[in-house]
Amino acid sequence: MTLQSQDDWRLMQENRARFKLLFDLFSEHGSSQTRENTYQPHHAYTRAVGPLQATVSALISAGAHLGHTRSLMNPNFLPYAFGVRAGLTIIDLDQTVPLLRRAASVVRAIVQRGGTVLFVGTRPDLQDIVRNAANRLDEQGYHIGERWLPGILTNRRQLFSSASQKYLITPDLVIFLNPMANMNAIRECAIQHIPTIGIVDSNVDPRIVMYPIPANDESPRTAQLISGVLSIAGREGILARQGEEKESERQRDRMMILEKLSNPQA
Repeated sequence: MTLQSQDDWRLMQENRARFKLLFDLFSEHGSSQTRENTYQPHHAYTRAVGPLQATVSALISAGAHLGHTRSLMNPNFLPYAFGVRAGLTIIDLDQTVPLLRRAASVVRAIVQRGGTVLFVGTRPDLQDIVRNAANRLDEQGYHIGERWLPGILTNRRQLFSSASQKYLITPDLVIFLNPMANMNAIRECAIQHIPTIGIVDSNVDPRIVMYPIPANDESPRTAQLISGVLSIAGREGILARQGEEKESERQRDRMMILEKLSNPQA
């Protein structure tokens, strides 16, 4: 609408005021759902959800139920397969959800006790995902987005100089978003007795990691959703530890006050 005169401007103001009046009058009787408080497919890229928000519908929207062809299915993956559709193995997401929440509980417990978590995703489309997941854990989160250098955990003396040995950190938990491409890293974690979490597709043996999450490991949206759930769980562990530290500090202050009251001459 082009405003060519003063009357046009006045008419626009009246229409705007009339619309606002109707909106305020009927808004309380309408739905409270908006694009911000309802699930949208692009939310997996823009925001991370907690373990309780990781539902079957969210996983389906991310394509987590799509496995490989039937001929490529690993025999040990059979308990996590729902069936076959158009030649593709369909992953049973009713089992994925509790396994994902179990893995989230592991991450939360380790971070709450001051442990470090390493996210590994060595495909180009996973580099930003592991970086964002590690950043949510602040100083307790690390990531590897390029090739895993063999011997990082088992041959440090040969790979790193003595001056840099004191800066090396052994992770307390390693999360693999594409475990098949990082079998050397999984073997090193097993040798060092480091627990592992991994997204296992239908062509992967779930036993290669300690806490498997059956899902499509070739979908960036699935990796974004699962890494977001695990990193948010780690963030909850950080907040829980900070709350415990504040509570212990209050307890120490209370004990000091009681000691001064009981010994006024001290």
